Amino acid sequence: MAAGLVLAQLRAQMTLPDHAHAPRLGLLYITDHYAPHAQAILDHLRQELPQVLDWAGTVGVGIATNNAEYFDEPAMALMLCDLPADQYRVFSGVAPWPADMAVQTALVHAEGQTPDLTELIDELAERTERGYLFGGLASSRYPTVQFASSHHTQSEANSRGVFEGGLSGVAFGPKVALLSRVTQGCRPISAERVVTEAQGHVIYALDGQPALQVLLDDLDVSLTQPQHALHAVRATLAGISAEGFNGVGKTGSFGADVIVRHIVGLDPARQGVALADHVNSGMKIAFCQRNAQAAKADLMRICAEIREELEPEMITQDMTHAFAASDAEAAPHPARRMAGAVYVSCTGRGGPHFGAPSAELQIIRHALGDVPLVGFFAGGEIAGSSLYGYTGVLTVFTTQGD
Repeated sequence: MAAGLVLAQLRAQMTLPDHAHAPRLGLLYITDHYAPHAQAILDHLRQELPQVLDWAGTVGVGIATNNAEYFDEPAMALMLCDLPADQYRVFSGVAPWPADMAVQTALVHAEGQTPDLTELIDELAERTERGYLFGGLASSRYPTVQFASSHHTQSEANSRGVFEGGLSGVAFGPKVALLSRVTQGCRPISAERVVTEAQGHVIYALDGQPALQVLLDDLDVSLTQPQHALHAVRATLAGISAEGFNGVGKTGSFGADVIVRHIVGLDPARQGVALADHVNSGMKIAFCQRNAQAAKADLMRICAEIREELEPEMITQDMTHAFAASDAEAAPHPARRMAGAVYVSCTGRGGPHFGAPSAELQIIRHALGDVPLVGFFAGGEIAGSSLYGYTGVLTVFTTQGD
């Protein structure tokens, strides 16, 4: 029934002017309630939409579509994309990365338990011209399935199109124009400091001072009151930026170069603070906490950046005539319009973090307008060559207008 409703909506939209009549690529996201039925859903959609040759997507504990989110309930979202055949390629463990295409960027879905995942993401980003990936880790209380079916690859596994484990997604060529931004969900509560001694996951010194004491001083707690101190530490995370990058901007908020990680342990004997990631000397650390107001402000910021980048080219002919001093200046401007969007947000965000159901998606809709959008709530977000946490990754596809 859910697939039938999705198909009815899509077929109605495909008859409208300026909508694709023969799209080739389907992006499919389902909540984990449907994970056990993933193969049946994909088989049904492929049968009903034979013109759609390639499929990609994954599962989340929540999914996003237009201005709504669906958490902890059966739901699916499907967006059909009309892209030139030589400008995209679905890849997976059985459909190889396209060696014959100048890949600019890629949408990536991944299983969080994949060995050496951060290294694989970095390696995949290096294969793109822009060094930029966008996507996230599947999240599910059931199998963490991925959809990946390419008509370029003939194999039994590819024909099934549903996978568990590894990475999959869509690689895009240079004619697929898009803008992508990362929005942070945490606010620094301390100054940014340089890691001066570290080993593996453990920081031992920040700006030459014992790391644990620096953390306790920033939180204004003491180990003489261990319960109070542990409660404060559990509510605190660490924003990490690589050597040579400034993680905290002039506004006091994190930029896209910051990766937020959990504090996973303390070593009172050696004054160490253990993080859920490898740390090297020279990196910068700012302790932080999740903050709803900061998340809302930063989401509005990235939406404004996308609009500002497009608006000079989005001026309509009527507006141009109204402001032009002469007919020569009133020539139509080349336009780029938003054709669709993919939004991947952290499972720890969504309505509960933004104060109301679907508030996060409504901010995007208010800022960008009536743009088709699909996405999911992930166990980790992928942007550039990094794996993030507590962030949102908004990617807008643009097309040349008349």
